[in-house]
Amino acid sequence: MKRLLVVILVAAGLWAGYWWIGASGVKSGFAAWLDARRAEGWVADSAAITVQGFPNRFDTTFTDIRLADPETGWAWEAPFFQLFALSYRPNHVIAIWPREHILATPVQKYAITSAEMQASAVVGADTTLPLERANLVADTLSITDEAGETTAMTALRLAVERVEGSEATYHLGWAADNLAPARKARLRIDTTGQLPQTLNAFRADIRASFDRPWDRRAIETARPQPTQITVKLAEARWGDLELAVAGAVDIDATGRPTGEMTVKARNWRDILKMARASGQLPGGLADQLETGLAMIAQLSGNSQTIDIPLEFRGGRVFLGPVPIGPAPILKLR
Repeated sequence: MKRLLVVILVAAGLWAGYWWIGASGVKSGFAAWLDARRAEGWVADSAAITVQGFPNRFDTTFTDIRLADPETGWAWEAPFFQLFALSYRPNHVIAIWPREHILATPVQKYAITSAEMQASAVVGADTTLPLERANLVADTLSITDEAGETTAMTALRLAVERVEGSEATYHLGWAADNLAPARKARLRIDTTGQLPQTLNAFRADIRASFDRPWDRRAIETARPQPTQITVKLAEARWGDLELAVAGAVDIDATGRPTGEMTVKARNWRDILKMARASGQLPGGLADQLETGLAMIAQLSGNSQTIDIPLEFRGGRVFLGPVPIGPAPILKLR
C-alpha cells in the first residue's frame, strides 16, 4: 500500500513538474513572439500573459492585446484574447474572442461585437504550425465601420480543412444566417427599398489552392496568395432574387484570374433593373445586357431564370464575345 502511495505521489509530482515546465514554455514562447514582432516594427503589446488550467490544460489569456503590422495596414486590438489547449495535445487549440474588439484593414476600421465568438484549430507537428483544419462560430455578430454603418447577422459559421495529400489546397465553407447588409450598402443596390432587411441565404462551398501553406508565416511575414479557386456553389438569396455561382479560375502572380464562372440568376430582370437604378450599370450597357440575356432566357425555356457564362481572360470579364468590365484582382494583403 505504501509503495502504491509512493508511486502515485511520484507520478503526481512528475506531472505537476511537466505542467509547470510546459506552462512556463507557453508563456515565454508567446512573449518571445511579441518581442520578435516589435523588432520587425509592429505594434505588439499585451498588458499581461497568464497561463492556467492545471493539471490538464494550458489556458492562456492575453490582456489588453494590440497587434498592428504597418507594412500591410492590418491591426487588431481587444481587451482580452484566450487560447485553450490540452496539455497532452497542444496542437489542438480553442480560441475565444471578447464580446467587443476592433479590426483595422488597409481600407477601413471595424468595431466587431458578438454574443459569442470562438474557433477551434488543429495545426501540424511542425515549427511553422501549418493549418490542418479550423472552424469558427459567431453568434449575434455585428460589424460596424467608422461611418457607423453596421452589417449584422444572427450567426456566422466558417470552416476550412486542408485537402488530404495536398500541401496548400483547402476546402472552405461559410454560411451567414439572417445577414442584414449595412444601410448604405443596401440602398446602393436597392434604391427603391423593395427588398427585405435580411438575406434568406448567404453561403459558399469553395476549394482554393495557394502558393504556400497557411501557417504562422501568414501572420508574421505575408499572406499566401491564391493560385486556383473552384467554386462548387456560392449562393445568395434576397427576397425573390437569387444568385448562384459555380466554376473555376486559375490565378497568375499578378492576381488576374483566367477561367469561367457560371452565374444562375432568378428574377434577373429585377436584378438588372436595380443595377441600372443604382448606377452600377450605365443605361446603354444595361439595355445591351437585357437584350442579350433575354435571348439566353428564351433559349433556356425559362424567362425568369438564366445561366450566364462569364469568362475571365486578358484581365477582363466576357459575356460570350462581349467584354463587360475589368476582372477583379485576387491578391491578399
